[in-house]
Amino acid sequence: MPDTTTPVRPPRAPLWTRLLIAAGLVLTMAGVFGIVSVKYFLGRLTGGIQTTSSVLADAGVGGTASSGKLPDGAMNLLMLGLDTRAGWEAKGELSRSDTILILHIAASHDRVYMISIPRDMVADIPADPSIGFKGSREKINSAYAYGSQNGRGWTGGAKLAAKAVHTLTGITFDGLVVIDFDGFRGLLEAMGGVHMCVDKDMWSSHYIVDAKGKVSYAEGTDPLTPPANALWFKKGCRDMQPWEALEFSRLRHSTNGDYDRQRHQQQLLRAMAEKATSAGILTNPGKVSRILEAAGSSLKMDTHGVPVADFVFGQKGLAAADLIPIKTNAGAFNDVGGGEGATATTQALFEATAADKLDDFLLTQPGLLIS
Repeated sequence: MPDTTTPVRPPRAPLWTRLLIAAGLVLTMAGVFGIVSVKYFLGRLTGGIQTTSSVLADAGVGGTASSGKLPDGAMNLLMLGLDTRAGWEAKGELSRSDTILILHIAASHDRVYMISIPRDMVADIPADPSIGFKGSREKINSAYAYGSQNGRGWTGGAKLAAKAVHTLTGITFDGLVVIDFDGFRGLLEAMGGVHMCVDKDMWSSHYIVDAKGKVSYAEGTDPLTPPANALWFKKGCRDMQPWEALEFSRLRHSTNGDYDRQRHQQQLLRAMAEKATSAGILTNPGKVSRILEAAGSSLKMDTHGVPVADFVFGQKGLAAADLIPIKTNAGAFNDVGGGEGATATTQALFEATAADKLDDFLLTQPGLLIS
């Protein structure tokens, strides 16, 4: 491997990778509170979170009517990671939800299934007369952009994105998380990196390595063909520095394209969950404080009527849960003529999740599970 000192790079970091970090924090942070001061750390976490209880309700895609408490049984959470770039707001360009992740929490709360919706999947984006949107059929990641236009912001974007995901899958949601762009890289840095396993050699279109092994950002590199001095991630398991782990979760230059990227995202989520519950984190109040403060400043939530503190604390049983990644579309692009569509098996996967019969369904489809 080349020199792994932190490379010189532009200030922007890939937002959708931060989604995974946030997901890991939401699912595992409760383990922290049994060791440190609940009141202090709760304030650090919730102080910067933007919350609402209207997105899912207004979209008509909320789960069981909220009584102010989390459901006792199975839950579904929708997580959206935005592709937001510097200068877009000034130019009037809109963010897209390039990561769409469904977390299905089993009724026993000992398993969390991760289901990624391909960003290029063609879907019906429902009309929304309240914003003058007549509906369209196109890539599902554009729903957030349409909903957020004309100053409607993250709540408008999340509302239309949630409606589009529900229309595609039939799944209702008990909570929603949106990850914004600012201030989230410090999460992984506060953890000191994670242990990751690379399953096959892959190259980065964002970094190059000079003759002395120095890694630097590759502005304008051909995204399709590896240059002679490309940064390669070699097969094998090792501890990755924060920037390496973030970059690995972006990789999609392979025959499986975006499906490899989805798998990398899910790997990072699992690694973050494991690291967040490790003794090195839980016994270090300084790290806990920095991580939770960064998480709070980077999250936007619809808690479906549940107080944000209860929403976070209510996940404490998931601290030791098994995070199980699921493969959609058999991990390969499903061309339906003019775009990508859900296979019959993937549609059955959605239906089983919506009906809370995912466990039984997976017994008949073990090939959907990613080891």
